[in-house]
Amino acid sequence: MNKLFHVCAALCLMTGAAAAQAPAPITWEQARQRFESNNPALAAGRLNIDESRAQEITAALRPNPTATLTGDQFNPFSGGPAHSCCGSLLTVAQLSYLHERENKRGLRLQSARKGTAIAAGAQADLERNLIFGLRSAFVSTLQAKAVLHLAQDDLAYYDHVLEISRTRFQDGDIAQIDLDRLELQRVQFESDVQSAQIALRTAKIALLTLLNERTPLDQFDVAGSYDAALDLPALDQLRQAALDNRPDLAAAAAAVDKARTDHKLAVANGSTDPTIGVDAGRNPPIDQYVGFNISIPLRIFDRNQGEKLRTELDVTRNQRLRDAVAAQVFGDVDSGYTTLSGTALLLRPYKDKYLQQSARVRDTVYFSYQNGGASLLDFLSAESEYRAVQLAYVNLVGSYLEAAAQLNMAVGREVIQ
Repeated sequence: MNKLFHVCAALCLMTGAAAAQAPAPITWEQARQRFESNNPALAAGRLNIDESRAQEITAALRPNPTATLTGDQFNPFSGGPAHSCCGSLLTVAQLSYLHERENKRGLRLQSARKGTAIAAGAQADLERNLIFGLRSAFVSTLQAKAVLHLAQDDLAYYDHVLEISRTRFQDGDIAQIDLDRLELQRVQFESDVQSAQIALRTAKIALLTLLNERTPLDQFDVAGSYDAALDLPALDQLRQAALDNRPDLAAAAAAVDKARTDHKLAVANGSTDPTIGVDAGRNPPIDQYVGFNISIPLRIFDRNQGEKLRTELDVTRNQRLRDAVAAQVFGDVDSGYTTLSGTALLLRPYKDKYLQQSARVRDTVYFSYQNGGASLLDFLSAESEYRAVQLAYVNLVGSYLEAAAQLNMAVGREVIQ
């Protein structure tokens, strides 16, 4: 007796330890946090911003002064008047500096900083698109779980029907052919369960790939609400939210601003920059001296007029691109809203009537079949209709959540949870 007690206690402890070691299902917020931390595409994109910031350092650099040391009037030849080879040596030390006019350095720095803003917008837009892919994979996993749960429930219900039907056969209430047909129909339910299991594993693989994790499939699971709220914000509200939040639109606006700065820089680069220098030397017999010089390039030809024209045209080009992105924003929002509202319209009758109606018809026909009021064909038809309605509802919820993710991507933030 004591031995049996110890064995039971050990089994309980092992079961509890196994349950404690099993990882908890991850929620959408946890999946997003892991994605932002581990996804290599996002990590690579962040390096683009760091590279752009490094270019700001280069743009802010000032010209280095130039130091020159000159020694002249050596006399290494033996001929001529007798004197020292270095008696008339000319030594000069010179320091010069290029002075940049028209705020060239400031404009370069502004242009580089605006380039960083564009890189940050591009990174945010990359994250927006990748988050949509992650959300789709997460919804697909929830959908596969819901389909599997439905298939398992259908199989359990049908096994209950088979158990009762075998009892009825033993009692002589139904014929052998009816029982055989019922048992053959079970193959379809088994196939549904197997297909749902494969679909769930495939969805988990896709999600784990985006998360860049190597967790075994049997130890990985997700948790979340798989339902459709059907309460949608107003379309005008979503459009305004998209204009305020879309990172690609912000990047396009930053590109226009940078193009204007680049045009100013091109005009400034057309100005001449003087080089200012001072020198000190020794020139016997005058001995020591100090000098000053300034070098100014002569702008006989404007060598920067092509760049001025190019940057001026680039401003207009980026303005047109910004307008195109704005039009695309409205198109994305309208398309996502239309898809979501259409799916919600299809879901309403399922939630209000079809789900309960299909269950009621199946149970009623089954009760009638048990009592001889309906044929086997009627029961199988009612069971098939129930499965079709329930599966259609599950898939419609998945379509709704997918459309919600698409609308969130179009707006640039989560407006539909």
